[in-house]
Amino acid sequence: MDTLRSIALFIAAAVAEIGGAWLVWQGVREHRGLVWIGGGIIALGVYGFVATLQPDANFGRILAAYGGVFVAGSLLWGMVADGFKPDRYDLVGAAVCLVGVAVIMYGPRDA
Repeated sequence: MDTLRSIALFIAAAVAEIGGAWLVWQGVREHRGLVWIGGGIIALGVYGFVATLQPDANFGRILAAYGGVFVAGSLLWGMVADGFKPDRYDLVGAAVCLVGVAVIMYGPRDA
């Protein structure tokens, strides 16, 4: 159950952080205005909070593993929101990152 909870929290964190960064990008780079930027800032704050809900108590481990989720999630977000078409190197890189997440977060630990 902790693994499923952890995965769900990683997904929620990715949506908040990547979505927040995308909103700020849209507000600044696409000139959509302060409402978009403000929404992005709020979403980025939500990301910071969601990360604290992970079952593992080690900040460094959580943030390192989340880095892999962020890589894969960013490519997926770009595909859905911006029509980005990843090439095979993007996909292989994302897969490597997700394997890294699994090793860091869910590998057996000495008690």
